[in-house]
Amino acid sequence: MLNNDFIERIRLPFRKDKELYLSLYKILGFFPRHLDYYKTALLHSSVAKRNEKGKPVNNERLEFLGDAILCSVVSDIVYQHFPGKREGFLTNTRSKLVQRETLGKLAAEMGIEGLMKTAAQNKTHNSYVGGNAFEALVGAIYLDRGYNACMKFMKKRILKQMINLDKVAYKEVNFKSKLLEWSQKNRVQTEFRLLDQQKDNQGSPMFQCQVVIEGVNGCSATGYSKKESHQKAAKLTLEQLRQKPQFIDEIFAAKSHRTKMEEEPTMAVPMIEGEVSQPHVSVEDETEAEMAPTVAEEFDLSDISAREQSREDIIAAAERAAYDM
Repeated sequence: MLNNDFIERIRLPFRKDKELYLSLYKILGFFPRHLDYYKTALLHSSVAKRNEKGKPVNNERLEFLGDAILCSVVSDIVYQHFPGKREGFLTNTRSKLVQRETLGKLAAEMGIEGLMKTAAQNKTHNSYVGGNAFEALVGAIYLDRGYNACMKFMKKRILKQMINLDKVAYKEVNFKSKLLEWSQKNRVQTEFRLLDQQKDNQGSPMFQCQVVIEGVNGCSATGYSKKESHQKAAKLTLEQLRQKPQFIDEIFAAKSHRTKMEEEPTMAVPMIEGEVSQPHVSVEDETEAEMAPTVAEEFDLSDISAREQSREDIIAAAERAAYDM
C-alpha cells in the first residue's frame, strides 16, 4: 500500500508550486496537504498583500498560533526528557529553545529565510524575521496536520538532527541573571537604565541601556529590544568586573558611602567563557579567598546545525566536553 508522501511525489510534477513543495519537504520532512497555510507563514507583514476583502494577509496570526503550540510542544518534550528536574531548570531549558535567537538560527540553517517574502529593508534583521517565520511555520503545521505532527517535527527534525537537547539544557545564557545574582549576594544595588530609544535607518526600534551598580556606571549596549540590550550590557559589565579590580573597588566604596559600613565582596564574579583569572579580593581576605565556581558553558547557538548528527557524533562531542572540563 502506497503511503501519502509517495502519492504526493507522484502528483508533484503536475503542480504549479512544485519548487515550493520540494523546498518545504526538505525543511519539514513531509509534503504539505494545504499549501496556502505555508505560503501565508512565509509572508512577512512588510509585504503589502491583501485578500479579496481588503484585509492584510501576512504571517502574524500564524506566528501567534505557532508560538503557543511551540511552547506547549517544547514543554512536553523537556518535561519528559528530564524526569525529576525542577520547574526552574525546565523553564530555563524551554526558554533557550524557543527564544527568537534560537529560532532565527534554525530558520537560517534550514533554509526558511530563503523562502520568505519580505520587503528588502526588513532583511537586515533576519534573527527576528526568520524566528517569527519559524513560529508561523509551526502554526501552519498545526492547522495542516495537527498537534501530533508538530510534536513529531520538533522531535525528529529539530531535536534529533539539529539541536543536542542535553547540551543546550546545561549551557548558560542569561547574563542579566548572573549579574543580578552577584549583586544580591554582595548586597549591592544594580539597575538597568534606558539611555536612548530611537529607530535605525530601516525604521526598526533601537534601545540603548546601561548597567548602574551603586550609582557607578557599568557598560552600555544597544539592541533591537530592551531585553537584548540588557543581556549585552550585563555580559560586558561582568567582563569588566572580572578584568578591572578598580571597578569593584569603586562599587564597594560607593556602597560603603551609602551604608556607612565596610563590607567586602562575598561572592566571586561569574566566570566568562575562556577566562581563568580569579576575582579581585582584599589583602585581608586573600588567604581565605575561594576559587571562582565553574559555570556552565555559554549558550551561543553554535551547536545548531542542519548537518545531521549520528549517535557516535553526539557521544564523541560529550566525551570531548568531559575531558576539557
